[in-house]
Amino acid sequence: PPPPLGGPPPSRRAGRRAAGLAAAAAEPAGGGGAGMEGDRLESPVAIKGIERELICPACKELFTHPLILPCQHNVCHKCVKEILFAFEDSFADGGSESSNPSSPRIKISSSSMDRIDRISRSGTKRNSLTPRSSLFPCPGCQRDIDLGERGINGLFRNFTLETIVERYRQAARAAIAIMCDFCKPPPQESTKSCMDCSASYCNECFKIHHPWGTVKAQHEYVGPTTNFRPKILMCPEHEMERVNMYCEICRRPVCHLCKLGGCHANHRVTTMSTAYKTLKEKLSKDIEYLISKESQVKAHITQLDLLLKETECNSERAKEEASHSFDKLSHVLEEKKSAALRAIEASKNLRLEKLQMQAEEYQGLLENNGLVGYAQEVLKETDQSCFVQTAKQLHVRIQKATESLKSFRPAAETTFEDFVVDIAKQEEILGDLSFHSNGLEIPEINEEQSRMYNKALISWECPGKTDSADTYVLEYRKLNRGEESAMWQETEVCSKSKVISDLDDDSSYAFRVRGYKGSICSPWSREVILRTPPAPVFSFLFDDKCGYNSEHLLLNPRRTSVESRAGFPLLLGSERMQVGCYTTLDYIIGDTGIAKGKHFWAFQVEAYSYLVKVGVVSSNKIQKLFHNTHDVTSPRYEQDSGHDSGSEDAFFDSAQPFTLVTLGMKKFFIPTTPAAPKDPASRILPLPSCLGICLDCDKGKVGFYDAGRMKCLYECEVDCSGIMYPAFALMGGAAVHLEEAVTAKYGEYHDDI
Repeated sequence: PPPPLGGPPPSRRAGRRAAGLAAAAAEPAGGGGAGMEGDRLESPVAIKGIERELICPACKELFTHPLILPCQHNVCHKCVKEILFAFEDSFADGGSESSNPSSPRIKISSSSMDRIDRISRSGTKRNSLTPRSSLFPCPGCQRDIDLGERGINGLFRNFTLETIVERYRQAARAAIAIMCDFCKPPPQESTKSCMDCSASYCNECFKIHHPWGTVKAQHEYVGPTTNFRPKILMCPEHEMERVNMYCEICRRPVCHLCKLGGCHANHRVTTMSTAYKTLKEKLSKDIEYLISKESQVKAHITQLDLLLKETECNSERAKEEASHSFDKLSHVLEEKKSAALRAIEASKNLRLEKLQMQAEEYQGLLENNGLVGYAQEVLKETDQSCFVQTAKQLHVRIQKATESLKSFRPAAETTFEDFVVDIAKQEEILGDLSFHSNGLEIPEINEEQSRMYNKALISWECPGKTDSADTYVLEYRKLNRGEESAMWQETEVCSKSKVISDLDDDSSYAFRVRGYKGSICSPWSREVILRTPPAPVFSFLFDDKCGYNSEHLLLNPRRTSVESRAGFPLLLGSERMQVGCYTTLDYIIGDTGIAKGKHFWAFQVEAYSYLVKVGVVSSNKIQKLFHNTHDVTSPRYEQDSGHDSGSEDAFFDSAQPFTLVTLGMKKFFIPTTPAAPKDPASRILPLPSCLGICLDCDKGKVGFYDAGRMKCLYECEVDCSGIMYPAFALMGGAAVHLEEAVTAKYGEYHDDI
């Protein structure tokens, strides 16, 4: 891989873990040669105090060749590459949460795993030694940062931070020395480093490689160091140009080529000396202000110490209260459990007793046993009066036993279906068990801002307009007709909107949201039910080539909106109109056709629109559409004009080269068909705010929908023998806007510097 800017990276043989260096930094620095010019240690204590500012957030070690990210955080050059490779490898392995074996320094946190798919999809392909992703998950701010087209190669090395880290390392020079790069084994301890050669030397090797009277004798040398910073900072975009200006918009150094024709051409820039002076003055003033407030800072520290102790006490008290609450809940459950088990045991004993008695009765029906044996002995009685006295009661018992044999029924049920405990509702309640707070507002889903199209965009807000919650949890589930609804799926959101993908077509989904502030959460919001389109969303733009009348129609630059402008051409054309005839429609179609399958698209018609027709047209009838000689909007051919309705229907069926419905004056007009209502008033519906069209080429049907509720307003058959195109027609003042697809925005971050 290419080395970081400013020359090849030195070996990591002198790199140590930050903890080890911190211990060494606490000892007085002695020996090891002179330090770099201007790099003397202020004091071991002062250096040790800034240790946390010198540690990479990724590897938790001292920075080595730190790069400045667009979010102004610093990360080691090697860590940047390892993080990108780790994410790509994890995505290739199915998103494993274990650390990448090839990158033992980097651990992929579970909170970052949900961004693997986004990062991998957004990468641009490069060579095998360069990470493909242009989005980088910053370990400092946990945001996805766009590295641009050049990726890692477009980042500056933070040489100032390298110098400070080197000062910190100087404290450990006595314990861990830098060895000479040119000595034969065993190498000697180096006494100086050459900034031009980017190497360290002992006294003998330095004399050999920098002899007097040569050009190398003029090289700049310092004390032993591993921080070889270049004398001139070069532009990462134009590697042969030095940076000599500062872009105030992007807040980064640039060269003159960046300003002339690069990405900073229209940005406000200033000279490097002016930027240096301005930023240094601001930084100095801010530091002086902080130093002057030392007593206030100490007071705050004392207050924070008290708050730490108070937090410890309050947390222990909260733990006791929570434990007591769960103990009470456990006690209630134990009582319910004991009562249920006792009831089951009592029912079991009663049933066993009944079944045992029944078994004994049947046992007596056996020969020479029980009732049968007793009856046989009674039959032996010869005295008639005594026999009759005993046989009457015995005969009743024998009859009952005979009837029981004919219709055998157990005396008790063996199943315990009545003793099944239904805990579904209680389980759901326990799943929602959390720390509720009355001070945390219940969010409300904004149904006007939320919409369902190719994806679901769910937006919510708090009634008090305050951001009392830190994060939100959005849950959604599919509602099945006549079946049990699916399980809730949840996603954590830091903003007040979320885009949900991969939803089933022609299905209803319920959404709800709750806010979290730490471990405290608000109750769930009211559930909102939205329905997905009946088919996959079809994307297209208005065609500005085929049949487009630029005199009457006006397209926006993105070709997503078309407007009919009734200007002078319409007034001039009125001279050629016959009495009782209106002007013709201006047609426009989509730039993409449909050959098969089922597709859906949506659009909005402005409320002021006088007349708009929407629908589909076949490719083999497009020419007839734009060159139709009949004026279908004149009273002679108006379907509802009342002139010979039978011939009008025949004309409508045979001469129309397309399938369209009429909109206008805030109304939706259902076409005249044999199946349509006879009453004209019942064929006029209010115009929805958003309309949709669903074309099923396989079944030869087209449906017109209220896209806000995904409700079908009208459906008819259509000939799909050719390629079908979305078609629109406008007359007078009218406008149509295509519905834009829902897209998720990635890589956003706030620049607070």
